[in-house]
Amino acid sequence: MVKLGRTIKLRLYPDSKQSADFLAMSREYQRLANIVSQWIFDHEFPLSWLKINHQLYQVLRQESPLNSQMIQSVFRTVAARYKTVQEQMKQHPRRYKSEDNKWVQVPRDLTWLVKPIHFRRPQADLVRQRNYSFVDEMNRISISTLGKRTKLCFTDKGFEDYFHGDWKLGTAKLVHNRGKWFLHIGITKEVDDFDKQGCPKIVGIDRGLRFLATIYDHLGKTLFFDGQKVLRKRKKFLEIRRQLQSKGTKSAKKKLKQLAQRENRWMSDVNHRIAKTLVALYGSHTLFVLEDLTNVTFNTDDLPKSLRNSHRSWSFFQLESFLMYKAQEVQSTVVKVNPAFTSQRCPKCGLVEKTNRHHETHEYWCIQCQYRCNDDRLGAMNIEMLGRDWLNGVKHPKIKKLTAIG
Repeated sequence: MVKLGRTIKLRLYPDSKQSADFLAMSREYQRLANIVSQWIFDHEFPLSWLKINHQLYQVLRQESPLNSQMIQSVFRTVAARYKTVQEQMKQHPRRYKSEDNKWVQVPRDLTWLVKPIHFRRPQADLVRQRNYSFVDEMNRISISTLGKRTKLCFTDKGFEDYFHGDWKLGTAKLVHNRGKWFLHIGITKEVDDFDKQGCPKIVGIDRGLRFLATIYDHLGKTLFFDGQKVLRKRKKFLEIRRQLQSKGTKSAKKKLKQLAQRENRWMSDVNHRIAKTLVALYGSHTLFVLEDLTNVTFNTDDLPKSLRNSHRSWSFFQLESFLMYKAQEVQSTVVKVNPAFTSQRCPKCGLVEKTNRHHETHEYWCIQCQYRCNDDRLGAMNIEMLGRDWLNGVKHPKIKKLTAIG
């Protein structure tokens, strides 16, 4: 079984008094979170909830109007934030050149922090039933404040289906954004794991810019997701960003931040739609195969100067993560394979030759067997072939460089 996780976002409609109560509670929660963060920093980073609770619970309970359950939530929230930073530091060790001009990697941990983690925005994590619950036949929601609980209306547009079936509601986060109140609720569900047996469908996916995704499936069918409109829109975002950066005023910086948020929302929507289309098209019992692009640097020499920024910054990982969680929900899965030579190998004779790929015409032409193909389609074909190797028991499928002409 696999446990799926989602976050549903409910829009709340508090009156002026309820809004003031929410803000006061969120600020108190933020204040206690910073106190706990300072204590963890000063005491060599004990991240055990029991240790933090033993040392701070009685003190905070006496001085804070927050109820007992929410103080416990503060401890868990702060400890979880430190654990996240701890994992991030493990993944990014410090690199420097030694005296003999060799690169050295030094692992990092929380002792590298020069100051405690600071919680900058008011927030509050609410436990199901104890701090929030649904009442009046799911038409209203009851939420704890510094005083008594308060009831208010909400909308769940787009998330209605998650309130039915096997989804379990968990801890929620109270969020205040641009004068509006939201409740972000974490939900989980257990589904059957992907089964390798029974000849699952195999779909190779080559990601790029000219085509956001090129699909080659087990039936030999090819599907292209055009990226030209996306490139043009990203170019417009870049031009506007440069104009605002040249001004350097306070209002320009504010607009830059809004522009970045707008572009991120748009990019997320593009990736969501591609992932949703693929999962809907192929359904359950499908193996989606992607190249592992971790730490891969793309060559932008063959691109126009105006498009090089897009190639460096396109969110390939986001499409991967969206496809991964959407596939799990229908008992499908995503596997990543080595990207080496996927755009250079001939799928007919197996020859690996870099010069066979002609970037200017976007074509692959094998000098050995004369096989001709679109270069993006060829990449998807080789990725699909590596997926078949994985199903046959190869743990880390990879294309070997065969250059001898038979």
